[in-house]
Amino acid sequence: MTPLISVKRLNKSFPGVRALHEIQFELMAGEVHTLMGENGAGKSTLMKILAGVYTRDSGEILYDGQPVEFQHPRDAQAVGIGIIHQELQLMNHLSVAQNMFIGREPRGRLGLFLDEDRLNAQAREILERMHVKLDPRAMVGSLTVAKQQMVEIAKALSFDSRVLIMDEPTSALNDAEIAELFRIIRELKGRGVGIVYISHKMDELKQISDRVTVMRDGEYVATVTAKDTSVEAIIGMMVGRTLIDIERSRGAAEKGEVALDVKNLNAGPLVRDVSFTLRKGEILGFAGLMGAGRTEVARAVFGADPIESGEIFVKGVKATINTPSDAVARGIGYLSEDRKRFGLATGMDVESNIVMSNLSRFLRFNFFLRRTQIRRTARHFINLLAIRTPSATQEVRLLSGGNQQKIVIAKWLERNCDVLFFDEPTRGIDVGAKNEIYKLLRSLAGEGKAIVMISSELPEILRMSDRVVVMCEGRITGELSALEATQERIMHLATQRETLKAAA
Repeated sequence: MTPLISVKRLNKSFPGVRALHEIQFELMAGEVHTLMGENGAGKSTLMKILAGVYTRDSGEILYDGQPVEFQHPRDAQAVGIGIIHQELQLMNHLSVAQNMFIGREPRGRLGLFLDEDRLNAQAREILERMHVKLDPRAMVGSLTVAKQQMVEIAKALSFDSRVLIMDEPTSALNDAEIAELFRIIRELKGRGVGIVYISHKMDELKQISDRVTVMRDGEYVATVTAKDTSVEAIIGMMVGRTLIDIERSRGAAEKGEVALDVKNLNAGPLVRDVSFTLRKGEILGFAGLMGAGRTEVARAVFGADPIESGEIFVKGVKATINTPSDAVARGIGYLSEDRKRFGLATGMDVESNIVMSNLSRFLRFNFFLRRTQIRRTARHFINLLAIRTPSATQEVRLLSGGNQQKIVIAKWLERNCDVLFFDEPTRGIDVGAKNEIYKLLRSLAGEGKAIVMISSELPEILRMSDRVVVMCEGRITGELSALEATQERIMHLATQRETLKAAA
């Protein structure tokens, strides 16, 4: 049987970086082929070549057994190759339907004017097929990250592709949305569509994959059958080393002084009468379903969203926080779940991003940059966080998603904040890099930093938290110690208001 796609001895380099070396890959019709590897392994680069975003330096790509050369994404789309990028490729000022059919909008009889009714009807048909409740007329900029991700998936499906590349499609989805995505994938697979699935989530591997190809440092490692290969074996191929689990002393953090005390906080529909304390040396996990209000709490405390009422005390002193600058001045840092939009200046280099939150410290006479000090600081954090970059002057946009995440962390570490909000800190990060982030968070807590960790991954919450606060529909529905917390208890609290509402 002829593969839909066959890649042979593919090579690609960027200035100062060898991204791919002698790569091989194969995709059959009706197959879900998962591509795995640490950040920087070359997965996204390979997929962007297949989707026409990049051109290869050398090697061969066969599509339906015939050699192909894609110079532009339109070339790949024309033969039936669609891609859902890890970083969202949407226009916030356009509607859901306009984003889905950009450049392919239906026109009226004379071909001069956009047929809005037909456009919205076509978009609604795809969304209904996906069982996604989303108004085609809604502005994309007003949607949550999870809903924007569903728009990306709908957009890719609108091309009726024979090959569908999904790069971390579940990174911002909750369990119910992931289950629905998997249903769609199985339906497409049954219709003979070949799906390339890139993911760092090990629990997804057995659920959805037929075969798995592992890459490491831009090179091909192996292709194995998913059902016959253990997760441990795949992790071993990915990292080429043994990962050491993190041991921690549960409950020890309770002895620390209170670093942050939030009382009766109200801010919009998803922050209603929220109260919690955070102690020095503690990692406080915030759990809940998508839309529970966890991120909104962090943004309100950080001054990114206006507060309607409530009080915030930092180290026992009442603080007025109206802007992020007020929060930073009081030693509070916030790592956003959407690093590209809120955490980075992607057009600038690594060192500039690392020092930007504390730029005044690197100015001479409040005007001239202290270049040597900036470079020394950047090198320190590049080494500390194992950021993979050819140099400190590399543009951030050219780095992998996981390395971009590490740069955001470096930015707040450089500022030396006492209170740190980490919102989905390992989103889009591979298993090896996750382990490094976990060790870093535990190290920071050991130094006395007070940390709030918001995560949609319950194993991560259970592994890292000294206490767990659970939210549902804008309210805190429970608090659990590390010893009390289980997935079942957290999920019960996360759906508590929904359960009460149903009972009523």
